[in-house]
This record gives sequence, structure tokens and C-alpha cells, in this order.
Amino acid sequence: MMTNNDILRRLRYIFDFGDSKMIALFGLADHLVTREQISDWLKKDDDPAYHECGDTQLAIFLNGLINDKRGKKEGAQPEPESHLTNNIIFMKLKIALNLKAEDVLEIMELAGFLMSKHELSAFFRKPGHKHYRKCKDQILRNFLKGMQLKYRDNN
Repeated sequence: MMTNNDILRRLRYIFDFGDSKMIALFGLADHLVTREQISDWLKKDDDPAYHECGDTQLAIFLNGLINDKRGKKEGAQPEPESHLTNNIIFMKLKIALNLKAEDVLEIMELAGFLMSKHELSAFFRKPGHKHYRKCKDQILRNFLKGMQLKYRDNN
């Protein structure tokens, strides 16, 4: 199972963010974190100093990433979710990177994972919609792998 810490570690690696940039991203979502907090979230699970990155913290980070990549909107920042699902994480990454469905499918293909536009759109529907599908770890993992191939390994 993918944890919030895994996702944070992978995003840091994909975009080659240093500690200062990580702290700045939280700041863009109007949230202060310390270098020590970042460091503890990025440690491996078996490290005694490891701390779990909660849903709210990851939501704040992703909101900061959106603000960084797309520009910060005027006024109050969106409230970070207190419960994240893979669907929400996927959507926030899609928004942050300003990706259209074709772009997401291309990224998935880089990871060797093929899906249709219809399958993809089901992940971005509201829960309760008849075509809504839960985004499983495998999908998110492949998207992150594709992101790494597109944004990091090709530089």
C-alpha cells in the first residue's frame, strides 16, 4: 500500500525539490513547516525518527504545488482535505501540472500502463456518480512512475 510519505518522497525526487523548496511549497498553501518535519516525513518507515505524513499535511503540500505551478489565487486558500483518497491526490497532481486527459494517458503510457479516456475520466468524477471509479494504488503508482520518466529522467 502506498503511504502519504511514499508520495511525498516520490514527488520530491521527480521534481528534485530540496528542503527549502519543500518548506516553500507548504508556505504557498499558507502553512508553516520546519525542515525537521520535512526530514522526518521523508525518512524510511523503519527509521526511529520517521513520522507519518497525515492526509491534511499531504493535501496542504499538493495545494502548495498547485499554487507553485499554476499561480496562487487571490483570497483565502482552499481548505486542505482531512481525508485524502488516491482519486483526490491524482486530481491535485493533474491540476498542478495543468494536464489534459491526453497528457495523463501519455504519462501512464510512459510507465507501460494503457487505459482509455473513459477509464481515466471515471477517476475524476464525484463519488456517488454512476461512472465513478476508485483509484487503486497501482494506478497512482504508475502515474507517479510515468511522471518520473517524463519530468525527471528526460532532463
